[in-house]
Amino acid sequence: MSAEALPITPARFAQALDDLPISSLYGKYAELTNQIQHLESSNQQLEDFARENDDRDCYEALLENRQVMKRFQERIELIKKEVQEVRGLPFRPQGEEGVAQAPTTNGNAAGSQNGHVAGGGTAAQEQRNNSGDEEGLYL
Repeated sequence: MSAEALPITPARFAQALDDLPISSLYGKYAELTNQIQHLESSNQQLEDFARENDDRDCYEALLENRQVMKRFQERIELIKKEVQEVRGLPFRPQGEEGVAQAPTTNGNAAGSQNGHVAGGGTAAQEQRNNSGDEEGLYL
């Protein structure tokens, strides 16, 4: 990644969601949620280390991670908006308590026999990998 690479803008991210099937939207939601959880854990460790060692680099990394988490949260909100407002479906991510399997646009359940969301993160990752565009998420 070059020093000039910038993250995809929220508008461009929202536009890219138009072409994704519902299973990929839920896959991206799960991916972003997982990344936020890992960044929160990393930030706790960085904060502890930075305080104990008065480490400026760790403090800067902590601030950068907070910016990334904010951007990821904005993307999660865009995914929710795509599902609820654009497609008119209830937002029901797999694994969250009290929610059912998400329907696809053709009315069938978006999942395999084992209950996992069809496409998991794989479809979204494959689309990014095959796009030839540098819209991937870089940390």
